[in-house]
Amino acid sequence: MKTYIRRREKNRELVVMFGGWGTDENVFIPLCNDEFDFILFYNYSADQALVLPEAKIYEKITLIGWSLGIWAAQFLSERTGFRPDVKIAVNGTPLPVDEKFGISPHVIEGTLNNLNDKNIKKFYLRMFGDRKTFMQHLAMLPQRTAKSLQDELRWLYNRIMENSDEGYNWDYAVISENDRVFPVKSQKLYWKNRPETKTILLPMNHYLFDNWQNFIDFIRFVENWNYPLKKGKIRRL
Repeated sequence: MKTYIRRREKNRELVVMFGGWGTDENVFIPLCNDEFDFILFYNYSADQALVLPEAKIYEKITLIGWSLGIWAAQFLSERTGFRPDVKIAVNGTPLPVDEKFGISPHVIEGTLNNLNDKNIKKFYLRMFGDRKTFMQHLAMLPQRTAKSLQDELRWLYNRIMENSDEGYNWDYAVISENDRVFPVKSQKLYWKNRPETKTILLPMNHYLFDNWQNFIDFIRFVENWNYPLKKGKIRRL
């Protein structure tokens, strides 16, 4: 696992991001500014301890798990006692390799067996949604090799199959209607059974963060969403 840290003196807010498979800091740096500290965990290919600053120096810590990073956030946080103030799951579920609540194991196995540069480009195209959006985000593409992605996915697949959903409580779940990476139906089914988690459905792509200027704007959007009172109901934008 790799860690990217961006810190500034006297910042009182921290955003901790668990990135999805195949990502690196290039995907997220455009969402950072000098008003908050940022820590990214990515490239999950080894059992390593989280590198976290003293929580007491921050007034607020927000955890964002994106895609397979939702599972990674649970798996790693539960073993370190990391307790953020706000937890947001984005475009995924804690059961990411599952016929009902995640991506089919056959799809994951097929990706592992056929991973090459051409298929990786197709994955990033689906991540950003379409060719036009993909071309607009070329500067944000991860600088990763096919082998590093294969090693990471193999590690994730093995660990996910060994560790089931442990009941980690997420405050919010954000689902993109146009997600071409993580099945939308699976996300809806999973979060519908988690009434303690407030759920938002947005007309966006798997990578949706570029709809905000920075992570704080995204977090405020989620926290200020006008949620329905009826349990299990999903509110649309």
